[in-house]
Amino acid sequence: MARAADRAGQMIARLFRTAPLTCAFLIVFWTVGALTGAIGGASEELLTRTGFGTGSPWWTVLTSALWSMDLLGYVATTVLLAVTGPLAEREFGALRTAAIFLATHVLGSFLGLWLVLVGGDLHWGWLESLVGESAAGPSIGGVGLALALTFRLPPLWRRRVRLMMILSVLVLTLYSGWLEDLLRLSGGVAGLLVGALFLKSGPVHKARSLQETRVLVALLLAASALGPVVSMMSPYPNGPLWWFADVVAVAQPSQDDVDAMCSSDAVELCRTMVVQLSYGRFPALVMSLLPALLLLVLAEGLRRGRRFAWRTALVFNVAFAAFIGSYVVHVAQFPDASVLELAVSFGVPMLAPLAITVVLLLTRRHFDVRLPRHAVVRFWRFTAISVALLSAMYVFGGYLVRDQFTPEPGFGALLADLPTRFLPPGYLDLVPLQFSAEGFVGTLLFEYTGVVFWLIVLAGLLMASWRTWPSSCEKSAAHARQLMRRHGGSSLSYMTTWRGNQYWFTPDGETAIAYRVVATIALTVGDPIGPARLDAVRGFAEFCARNGWTPCLYSVGAETRAAVEELGWSTVQVAEDTMIELDELSFTGKKWQDVRTALNKAAKAGITAEWCTYAEAPYAITDQIRSISAEWVADKGLPEMGFTLGGLEELAGDGVRCLLAVDGDRTVHGITSWLPVYSDGEVVGWTLDFMRRRSHGFRGSMEFLIASAAQQLQAEGARFLSLSGAPLARLDRGERPRALQRVLDFTGQVLEPVYGFRSLFAFKAKFQPTYQPMFMAYPDSAALPRIANAVSRAYLPHLNARQGLRLATKMIIRTRERVTTPGRTR
Repeated sequence: MARAADRAGQMIARLFRTAPLTCAFLIVFWTVGALTGAIGGASEELLTRTGFGTGSPWWTVLTSALWSMDLLGYVATTVLLAVTGPLAEREFGALRTAAIFLATHVLGSFLGLWLVLVGGDLHWGWLESLVGESAAGPSIGGVGLALALTFRLPPLWRRRVRLMMILSVLVLTLYSGWLEDLLRLSGGVAGLLVGALFLKSGPVHKARSLQETRVLVALLLAASALGPVVSMMSPYPNGPLWWFADVVAVAQPSQDDVDAMCSSDAVELCRTMVVQLSYGRFPALVMSLLPALLLLVLAEGLRRGRRFAWRTALVFNVAFAAFIGSYVVHVAQFPDASVLELAVSFGVPMLAPLAITVVLLLTRRHFDVRLPRHAVVRFWRFTAISVALLSAMYVFGGYLVRDQFTPEPGFGALLADLPTRFLPPGYLDLVPLQFSAEGFVGTLLFEYTGVVFWLIVLAGLLMASWRTWPSSCEKSAAHARQLMRRHGGSSLSYMTTWRGNQYWFTPDGETAIAYRVVATIALTVGDPIGPARLDAVRGFAEFCARNGWTPCLYSVGAETRAAVEELGWSTVQVAEDTMIELDELSFTGKKWQDVRTALNKAAKAGITAEWCTYAEAPYAITDQIRSISAEWVADKGLPEMGFTLGGLEELAGDGVRCLLAVDGDRTVHGITSWLPVYSDGEVVGWTLDFMRRRSHGFRGSMEFLIASAAQQLQAEGARFLSLSGAPLARLDRGERPRALQRVLDFTGQVLEPVYGFRSLFAFKAKFQPTYQPMFMAYPDSAALPRIANAVSRAYLPHLNARQGLRLATKMIIRTRERVTTPGRTR
């Protein structure tokens, strides 16, 4: 606890050093809000005195930056400034950041006020309703600061931040539509103007990449889905498109509306509204949000480059534009309003899906990742079966409990009502309803049939977007093995031949990259194999982009790291390779005392080191090896790790040698496996992989086996031994680690009580190795959470929920033991 508190204090102190202005402002912001009670909701009196509006003094444009409208505004503003402020202070300095913030806040506020006055003169009902209103919040300048900062961001993030920020404030303005929403939008415009005039660092014309285009189109589609949801979730929507929420995400009617309709002569509409009102809160909410949820799922598919998502989004937007057009013509009641108001309120909803349709058509070639035929057939088969089962349950089950419906329906009536079960409650006025459900089973069938079906469909579409179907064949694997033997590579090169890896080759077929796709992350194993490493990385990144994957080069050496950094990739050290040079190896001197002791004790105990291959070893030996490995796994209580750590299956690989510690009774006390390292078709070194020892066997078996292997392989002419890399452990070279490196170091500390990576690293230090750092390289820092998830799943592919809980419990208990046990370092 003390260490955690110290670490938190250090982080806060570092934040104050790097962003003093942001920290000071946020402290003042929350303190003023707490003292005046504005955090729970600003009072009308407080807004009148400090807020900015059409009837406020000019100086309130400054005081309004110290308050926010409610708790949600305080939290959202804090998040915005906590992200933007430190970046801006690091780029511009505290004084320039303050100047940009104030400039965009003041300019945006007056620009928004001018728009309100002009709209009022034009008799635009929405802007007329804002005359006399007051607003407060530093988010106006926060949005302006964020958009101004984009002029100093790399092109990739410049486009993303601008699109997300502009769409967010635009959606809030059009659907929520209060004065603070409009002022945030005008603050963003002011930020773009300030950035274009004073912060532009020069013309940088960089074409959008394939992946970037996909992301931008996906964001555009997602924004079109979120607008009506914002309006529906807002307690008092006021924007020009507030009515649009009743079309896309229809809420249930109120009791007053139902009473008014039922008091009229509209009998069928009254019955329909009564049924709508009878819906439970959860099924009504889920079914009302279906169009938005579908668009969000399709946006994820577009981000992955899926052709099915492109086609579905295209059909949806074309159909939606036609539906909105017919709704406006036949249903919407046009008020006595200006042409401008009619054009915005009813033109934008129709033009938005048409604009998205045009964007989809123009970017068609970017979405060419097709699902395999068997995946498409499986999806439609599963969907058809779901429809059939749910329909049968509703019709036959409803008939059995027909007394729970009012009025009591017959079989034909239930069958006729079946299509309406798959429609949102707000769309049910398209089909007159004849009955409603009252009992538990009837209500369950009546309200949840459509919910279950659409959740199944959405989950299926989402899984189709996330799922990967990499294809490879034995011919590719054999060619990769040939390249590995011919060109060699790092100490991990042999691991590229393990089962589960796929292979990508350069056009000439002379350089290969082994990878496996985990959660849309294409994880490579070691360095590229072949002469054209940099070209291979470029080509592999393009290959991943076309398939909607994010590449991640894992456990690469310094040479590959330098090459990818030229491409603008980021790197972080994930392990430390330990190499023993065999040319002049001799176990003499004090530093080799532990190794000599293990050799001497083994000789006295009658234990010898014997080479074998697992595939050809006698059953009596292989049975003991399996037993020792099972005992080791059982002691952990967790599944065996994989990826760059071999198990029993990898012992039988072609060329793999096993060294056993065997006594006179042919009892195996320990086993190590050694992977060959090639160069120009010859074995020049060996890499330690599998290490197991009998729990009650010879205690120094590992030191004995590694020392024996070094002596015998040295005699055979090998140049080096690699003791392989210990994950999440590294040598302290006196460099100040970056934030991500500190996170990995902390992760290594947390996992140490369970898997002992650092203990293994310390054990290997007994052999006086030379150290070579191993890195992870990735092109997009935004993908780091997904990369971390993919790496953990690659190492623990068979970890289930119960084992995960056990892992977390062991880490907590053993970490506490290490801290509290007397004699151990705290």
